[in-house]
Formats: sequence, structure tokens, C-alpha cells
Amino acid sequence: MSDTVLVGDNGPWVEITLNRPDKLNSFNDEMHLALRAAIEKARDDKKRAILLTGAGRGFCAGQDLGDRDPSKMDGPPDLSQTVRTYYAPLVRLIRSLEFPVICAVNGVAAGAGANLALACDLVLAAESARFIQSFSKVGLIPDTGGSWHLPRLLGEARAKGLAFTAMPLKAQQAEDWGLIWSAVADDALMAEARALTDQLANGPTLGLGLSKQCIQAAAKDSLSDHLEMEADAMKICGESTDYAEGVSAFLQKRAPKFTGK
Repeated sequence: MSDTVLVGDNGPWVEITLNRPDKLNSFNDEMHLALRAAIEKARDDKKRAILLTGAGRGFCAGQDLGDRDPSKMDGPPDLSQTVRTYYAPLVRLIRSLEFPVICAVNGVAAGAGANLALACDLVLAAESARFIQSFSKVGLIPDTGGSWHLPRLLGEARAKGLAFTAMPLKAQQAEDWGLIWSAVADDALMAEARALTDQLANGPTLGLGLSKQCIQAAAKDSLSDHLEMEADAMKICGESTDYAEGVSAFLQKRAPKFTGK
């Protein structure tokens, strides 16, 4: 596997680290393919959670613009091809996984890097981290799902404000606004993120995965359709060994041992 992405196996979960620290982990084609391969392997290996973070002083600065510089090309780049080939499939993959994806934002998350974080299920950020919708600085729109996630998480006014101004959003303000799950002291970030990932990976991941899918579907469903989706999901959960184990553990006043089945 490419060394642009590092993978640490922790039994039921994996830690995936973007590893181009000299470029603030900005994306080139090689890192795109390596990240997608690492996530797909975690899925195929039946892992129960992923922790995504970045090496060095930043999480991800988005696209490496050196690879998309019009002055070094015969003509303007077709950025729709970049989105359709790399960024859109990555977001779809993360959203489709039937287990939690936790993101630990250890520094700046800019452009596609910010929106990659938002595609994950739970985002923890170091207090020194900043989220920057930097697209307007180069005449672009928030991609990697940014123009979809931002208004749903923040509302139209704040989404437009961040997109138009490229204002850096501090981690604590991102938490206060509901953009991320939690802002954490810098020196505690990775310990807390790993503990949370381990907790979820050893939890009732069948139910967690179904919760993820139901919550994500709520943006498009009518209430009536969504109640049916809930009923279908509850049938699956009710027939699972995790539910039987959870009820037994509750009645016996002991800690449950979930298997994700």
C-alpha cells in the first residue's frame, strides 16, 4: 500500500492516517486511491469502526493545487472529473459503511479536507484546529459534500457565510454551532478519539450501523416513510444476538458483550 496513508490494526477497528505531512496531507491521486483502498479493506475485513486522522500539524488541506494548476496544463482542468473520480466516491463510501467512522481533526481542515471530516459520523477536533471552506479563495464551490452537509448542519445563513468568506471556524465554535461532535484539548485528542472508537467498535455495531442509515435517510424521507424504515430496522435489531445479549446483560446487571451480529 502507498505510504501516503498509514493503517493501524486495532482488532475490531482500524486507525487510518493521511500521511503527506509536508503538504498538510493535501490530496493527490495516489493518496485518494490509497485512502479508498484502506477504507474498502476495513469494510471487507468486517471491521466494526474506523478512526480517520492526519499526520503532522494538520488534518487535511484539501486538494493539492499543484496537481490542478492551469498554468502548467494545456488547458483548464475538468474539475468535474476530479470530483466524480475521487471525492464523490469517497464520500459515498464513508456514508455507506454499516459501522461508525470517527474523525480526529488534529489541525487545519481546509477545503475538501474540512468536508471529508463532515462526511464522517462523529468528528472530534483539537481545540487548535480550524475548519476552513477555502474554495472561494480560488473561485470554487464547496465540494466533497460540503454544499450538502453545511446547510443541513448549520442552516443556510451560516453555510453561505462560511462558503462565501472562507472564514476559519475554530473547533470550539464548530462544536457550539453543531458542526462537529466535540472540541478536545490538543494533548487529549488522540487518546479520546481512540477510546471512543474502541468503545463503538465493541458496541452493538449492527444497531449503530442501522441508526447511521436511518439518520442519514431522514433528510429525504417523509415522516410516514421514515417510520416504516424505523420499523424495518427494529425488526432486524430485535432478531439480533446483540439485542438478546443487551437485554440479558441489563436484567443480570452486568456489562454486555456485543458482537455486532
